[in-house]
Amino acid sequence: GGQREFLSMLPLVCNDAVAIFFMFDLSRKSTLLSVKEWYRQARGLNRTAQAFLVGTKFDIFTTLPPEEIDEIDKLARKYAKAMKAPLVFSSASHSINVQKMFKIVLSKVFDLKCTVAEIVEVGEPLLIF
Repeated sequence: GGQREFLSMLPLVCNDAVAIFFMFDLSRKSTLLSVKEWYRQARGLNRTAQAFLVGTKFDIFTTLPPEEIDEIDKLARKYAKAMKAPLVFSSASHSINVQKMFKIVLSKVFDLKCTVAEIVEVGEPLLIF
């Protein structure tokens, strides 16, 4: 969950950012747990950027046992709510929600009407904003 050697680079990428992606591997709960500290560090550097919580590797996530899917889903929703951040589950290798994620970013950052439909069902590639 986020290599420590990148922590020193955080000021470079956070200071003037208007959006910050907090990404985690949906198939590894530990990466979601590490988001809490990354969020704290980033917010210390930039309090105004719009946060986005992005779960990656949705294609692998769907192969996990149902109880694990449910647990990670609930925890991700809880984190996104606490962060006041949209929540997106994506898969780059299967082109799931990648383009939609950027449409959501543009709508949030520039206060535009979002034409993307929300997806909120457990086990689906979430788009909650």
